[in-house]
Amino acid sequence: MAEEKLPTRAQDFSEWYNELVLKAQLADYAPVRGCMIVRPYGWALWENMQQALDRRFKATGHQNVAFPLLIPRSFIEKEKHHVEGFSPELAVVTIGGGEELAEPLVIRPTSETIIGHMW
Repeated sequence: MAEEKLPTRAQDFSEWYNELVLKAQLADYAPVRGCMIVRPYGWALWENMQQALDRRFKATGHQNVAFPLLIPRSFIEKEKHHVEGFSPELAVVTIGGGEELAEPLVIRPTSETIIGHMW
């Protein structure tokens, strides 16, 4: 049985990239829509990239920081004003500790609004 070929980058970059990651066993789809599991070889690549970038950042005097995965929904409303046509696809958390939250939280690991809020 012949190995199924990847689409070319020129044909469909997104599909090419996704298939390459799966076939190289860098990651695999998780049972949660929109999530992936990073496999050992993919994690090793991530660690090497992170270490190389960390050295470069620190050489220029920058410092690392981490922000929460969950942010208040009102912060996403601010992003609508920053990006024309902004339409996020988000998971929304409405209950925490068995209680309904006063303000829903959204999963948004790359939101600039939380960074701006803190500075």
